[in-house]
Amino acid sequence: MNDIQKAIKKKLKSRELIKPVLILFGVATLLFIVNKFFNAQQLLEDALDWIDTFGPWAPIAFTIIYILATVLFLPGSLLTLGGGFLFGRLSGSIYVSIGSTIGATCAFLVGRYLARDWVSKKIAGNEQFKAIDKAVGDEGWKIVGLTRLSPIFPFNLLNYAFGLTQVSLRDYFFASWIGMMPGTVMYVYLGSLAGSLATLGTEGRSRTTAEWILYAVGLIATVAVTVYVTKIAKKALQKKIS
Repeated sequence: MNDIQKAIKKKLKSRELIKPVLILFGVATLLFIVNKFFNAQQLLEDALDWIDTFGPWAPIAFTIIYILATVLFLPGSLLTLGGGFLFGRLSGSIYVSIGSTIGATCAFLVGRYLARDWVSKKIAGNEQFKAIDKAVGDEGWKIVGLTRLSPIFPFNLLNYAFGLTQVSLRDYFFASWIGMMPGTVMYVYLGSLAGSLATLGTEGRSRTTAEWILYAVGLIATVAVTVYVTKIAKKALQKKIS
């Protein structure tokens, strides 16, 4: 390979890196702006106060804001608690579940259509990673469901990360919806016990039995997903090698 060919190849590789770098830069800039110029928690508290004035339209406003917050990496825990305070246990669980699932799906689609092509190109020449990616895609619903049960894995980041895998949209949607349900119900319930919006998310209370149970389930799910991903990765590699 002569110097000209090397230079062309290097230039093409540099161009391939531009798209993911721009995406990362955009996300980092957005997070910086939100944290630097806005108090995220105060912003969400103000949004909940605003939603409370909407009367019968409050559920729609709440759902739209939850979707936007999920896509924009804003913490959803405060909104989940707020859903319990504003709408009660049953209705709050329904509205939070709708908002979080649709928001997670929107972020998944952004990750898939903005960065998946780049990931596919990078693994095209690596048969081992290609095999692992396909294996994760085939068994993805189990991995998605387990990670949703675990508090260790960051919710907002996972939404985009799963878009980079071969997990189908259908499996991702239903596994996320079901996997997030236990945590949704628990935090909505805690929010319904709050005396006012100002007390949501504040410390100084003891953990409930339900919270400890959910944390225990989350720990088990964390171990399970780690073991499971390792298992399918090894299986995929052995199959490819053989």
